[in-house]
Amino acid sequence: MNKIKIALLDMNNNHANQGMRNITEISEAFKRENGEVDIQTFDVRYKNEVPTVEDFDVFISSGGPGNPHPEGYAWEPKFYNFLDELFDFNQKNDRKKFAFLICHSFQIASIHWKMGNISKRKSYSFGVLPIHKNAAATQDFLFKNLPDPFYAVDSRAYQFIEPNESRFAEMGAEILALEKMRPNINLERAVMAVRFSPEIYGTQFHPEANPKGMMENLKDEKNKAAMIENFGKEKYLETIDRIDDPDKINLTQKEILPRFLKWAASEILNLAEA
Repeated sequence: MNKIKIALLDMNNNHANQGMRNITEISEAFKRENGEVDIQTFDVRYKNEVPTVEDFDVFISSGGPGNPHPEGYAWEPKFYNFLDELFDFNQKNDRKKFAFLICHSFQIASIHWKMGNISKRKSYSFGVLPIHKNAAATQDFLFKNLPDPFYAVDSRAYQFIEPNESRFAEMGAEILALEKMRPNINLERAVMAVRFSPEIYGTQFHPEANPKGMMENLKDEKNKAAMIENFGKEKYLETIDRIDDPDKINLTQKEILPRFLKWAASEILNLAEA
């Protein structure tokens, strides 16, 4: 059995977060189950570390704070080159590379690949929120076992709207999910999941979110007070209730990233053994 090499891209810019810890835990659990797995972490924004596409098989790029549009930092062109090299590699080679882009990474890729309008929201979206699948998602192996709607952690100041249909067609990309329905609000629903290519997925939500860690975080008195101040007590209580529900983020966490890693490994090893 060939060793599968996984690169984890930390996009948090040295800010404290649970996302990378959760991504690492899911990757380590996959390693325990499969044995021949090597995991390496790259601190993209803070240390200007970007993996070489040829050296790894699977990439998971995290969420993170801040503006996803170019701001002139040294890491940005390196990350854009990484995205393009990853996509191009898969166009030219039989043995594919696989990637999952989360939240901030999803936004950056969508901007760089000109997939649509990634604009700032009128207000910050946070909580455990419903996400609606479309017809493509009901057939997609990552999403087909989730209910409609399914629930996930949403934490974003930006949104992906007005998808560029010609660009989607050119790349062979598909929208898989949209944000919650808001019948009383006359605004376009944001895109929440995209399959950029047969090997590259991206989600605006956080499939890695750990219910236990999030519960502990929100029950901390300082964090509780901050959330109630920013979003109100009703939103706080709704979020706590949804975190505790085994059919919501617990299900999403168990389904998406672990299934992605198993699928990628299967594709890689089947081709290697052929």
